Amino acid sequence: MSVVRPVISRTRAAVSPLRRSFVEYPIQGPVRLPSVDQVVAADRPEEPMHCLRPTVVAGTARAFVQAFPGDVLYAVKCNADPAVLRALHDGGVRHFDCASLPEVRLVRGMFPRAAIHFMHPIKARGAIREAWARHDVRDFVLDSAEELAKIRTEIAATGVAGALGLIVRIALPRGGAKLDLSGKFGADMPDAVALLREARGCARTLGVSFHVGSQCLDPLAWRDAMDLTGQVIRAAGVKVDVVDVGGGFPVAYPDQEPPPLGAFFAEVEAGFERLGLSSAHLANARLWAEPGRTLVAAGTSVVVQVQARRGNALYVNDGVYGSLADAGALGFRYPARLIRPDNQAVGPTVGFSLFGPTCDSADVMHGPFMLPADIAEGDWIEIGQLGAYGACLRTAFNGFDRARIVEVAHEAPQPPLRVAA
Repeated sequence: MSVVRPVISRTRAAVSPLRRSFVEYPIQGPVRLPSVDQVVAADRPEEPMHCLRPTVVAGTARAFVQAFPGDVLYAVKCNADPAVLRALHDGGVRHFDCASLPEVRLVRGMFPRAAIHFMHPIKARGAIREAWARHDVRDFVLDSAEELAKIRTEIAATGVAGALGLIVRIALPRGGAKLDLSGKFGADMPDAVALLREARGCARTLGVSFHVGSQCLDPLAWRDAMDLTGQVIRAAGVKVDVVDVGGGFPVAYPDQEPPPLGAFFAEVEAGFERLGLSSAHLANARLWAEPGRTLVAAGTSVVVQVQARRGNALYVNDGVYGSLADAGALGFRYPARLIRPDNQAVGPTVGFSLFGPTCDSADVMHGPFMLPADIAEGDWIEIGQLGAYGACLRTAFNGFDRARIVEVAHEAPQPPLRVAA
């Protein structure tokens, strides 16, 4: 007689959580956060160390919220660290753009009164039901008739009443953003028109959204997208309550210097006015935005240690499978500085490439990263502007999934947010 063995099932997160470090320092007067250099000198870390600056995140969020003429929905996928979310909340963010049920659960657990918007155009049925019935999520993005039918069916199955919000995401042509997002989501104009008409009959709040692409340096991209949005709304002939201009607002990197955010907001406002705010189709409509990178990039740096040097190539303990994914395939350059507690070098800088710790030769970041010419094995490097898509893209490849996080004072090798020129 055969015996059927029970199925053993277990769930594992993609990576282990970042470990928080607590270093004791003499306290004299008010409690102060240590500097990055103090932590390195005290701990001499041999694992990547994420240096979080909550005051920077809160200040950046406050500036964006005050300047943007509408509701600001933080894109949680960009950095979901609870300390980052708390800093954003401290800065005035009360709306959160979530793309998955775990993100919804995290935000609702931290902020019971926050407005959560499920902005992924394709969602699991169970995620829709739980978000609606257990977490009070009322706004859902869609870009197809199939997704609209799915949302309606699953919400009805919960038996929970509520005011449904539906946001139709429209497709944009390929643009000039550093990371193009035009190929995966979005309804073309005829489909978007049909979706708006159908959704109007069952939605308390109806909106239109778009995304110009990540790290978009051209304010005119929003002008063109707003004009296309106007065409869709006029063709649909229904009342629209929300115009969501998406994310993509850029930050500065060593080889990328965008205009101030005010230039982008000016195009958004002008485009919104061109839509015809006095018309019946847009009476009392609100603007939404879904910033991510621009709110949190400057709020975290990563300290890595040099493990070997071969010419102008440095082998470090973090890489494209860790916090530096965008420095790999996308070729992003980041501000970098040497940390040498015993003997800080002062001298000319040269360009270096970096190799990450894995055995994969694709684990390379060409940069160049400008660092002192005498940098050597054992030195540390602080790499800035990594609050966006740094820790959240880490993998466990080759076992290099250990990292630490510390909260530090605000001094950082990255520029502040520029709202006005």
